[in-house]
Amino acid sequence: MRTTLDRIRQALSFEAIGLLIVTPLFAWIFDHSLREIGSLGLIGATAATIWNYVYNLCFDHALLSWRGDPRKTPALRILHAALFELTLVALLLPVFAWWLDISLMDALLMDLAFAAFYMCYTFVFTWAYDTLYPPTQPSQRAA
Repeated sequence: MRTTLDRIRQALSFEAIGLLIVTPLFAWIFDHSLREIGSLGLIGATAATIWNYVYNLCFDHALLSWRGDPRKTPALRILHAALFELTLVALLLPVFAWWLDISLMDALLMDLAFAAFYMCYTFVFTWAYDTLYPPTQPSQRAA
């Protein structure tokens, strides 16, 4: 399992790197200003950072309870990323529509594009993070 400080490092680094990639890319793709997309990205990243911490904690506890091990197989990584992004789509859809003053359908299309980007990014990031900072077994934690 991960320590609280490790989970905070994971969540903050995930969001910072993601924002650096997605802001200019999506401002260009959706023809909105860097300011609009950057602000929307910051709102989304703040919500996602909080959710990332809670979601990963719950997911790891579920894995530990279910399998006795918090480490993820490639299939579990796909499930982990997909579930995380689906919950964010539901949470952020009205925010996208309101912030950019667009229809819910346009917001859904944009939100799904963000989700597709972040689903791939989540898979790659968490795999890299777990490689650099492997989660410990419960028996390996300091008593």
